Amino acid sequence: MPEGKKKICVLGATGSIGRQTLDVIRKSGGYEVTGLAAGRDAAALEAQVREFAPRRAFLWDEAAARDLAARVRDMAAAPEVLCGLDGLRELIRAERADIYAISISGMIALQPVLWAIETGARIALSNKESIVTAGHIMIDAVKRCGAELIPVDSEHSAVFQCLEGEDRAAVRQLIITASGGPFRGWSRARLEEVRPEQALKHPNWSMGAKITVDSATLANKGLEVMEAHHLFGMDYDRIRVVVHPQSVIHSMVEFTDGAVKAQLGVPDMRLPIEYALGYPHRGALVTQPLDVWHMPDLHFEEPDTDTFPALALAYEAGRTGGTLPTVFNAADELAVARFLRGDIRFPEIADFIADAMAKHRVIPDPTLDDILETERWVKQFA
Repeated sequence: MPEGKKKICVLGATGSIGRQTLDVIRKSGGYEVTGLAAGRDAAALEAQVREFAPRRAFLWDEAAARDLAARVRDMAAAPEVLCGLDGLRELIRAERADIYAISISGMIALQPVLWAIETGARIALSNKESIVTAGHIMIDAVKRCGAELIPVDSEHSAVFQCLEGEDRAAVRQLIITASGGPFRGWSRARLEEVRPEQALKHPNWSMGAKITVDSATLANKGLEVMEAHHLFGMDYDRIRVVVHPQSVIHSMVEFTDGAVKAQLGVPDMRLPIEYALGYPHRGALVTQPLDVWHMPDLHFEEPDTDTFPALALAYEAGRTGGTLPTVFNAADELAVARFLRGDIRFPEIADFIADAMAKHRVIPDPTLDDILETERWVKQFA
């Protein structure tokens, strides 16, 4: 890390990625946290505010924001506490941070991501939904505003690192790895009996509930394929998914001469977080190193899109483009919530996505309003 602390604003601070981002900041010492934003957990945000002493803090819920303000009133330099969409916009624009680490989950992150891009800062992005649904708008905004978009997802961070210093014209294909989830090799009949608590046990990673279920259905890998298309300007025919159960290789890039570059590491999100914050400099070790002398055997196999059709549906949505990726994303979000409530069975998550996609009339080149209206359409369809 070069001399001088960089100002950083963390959006989604109390979630899994947000907490790990703050852990990286804590261990690095090279950053000044000037803003923290979360949803409704006043107690969790209070602890972070007391430790990092930001100038501004945000909670989406107004009552929770009042609670937080009362909790931190005794601080010598109590932060300004904001709430609501206008409050989040004020937090982003007032901070003018060097880095916005955005780990808000869901479509609600779309407008905050665009506001952060407009500041011309670095965006360390771990929200898939915003770029999947509005990638064309986001990439145009990045170019227009001179911002920097660095992916935090382990797979896209791996591709980003493998492409560093390479001629993009020499890339033959991107190879995105997938663990296969806890039900790899199961039949559709067996998946009918899956309970939510089983789907929430990822074999390698510790993640939030939505992304963990998405990993089990392979919907998450489909979202990552669409994300890679926008981040790296790669056609869908040149983005391949391979199941790699050990989660040691996070992704690979194959070049026209047959060479393949891979990024390896332990399955720990702090590695790609640290890389996104410190790029192009590599920081100190933030987790256990990969022990290559005792590394498990590495296995690879094709994904089973017959039993887990969400991945094939994502390719269809991405290739069609327009508002169909928004339908895929919104339908998946609703279906996962229903599954976790026990309203539908595990295989019906993909069934619901397919039904919504089949009945949607695609808008070819959607505006931001079109995207938001499409999300509302999916909710009405549900």
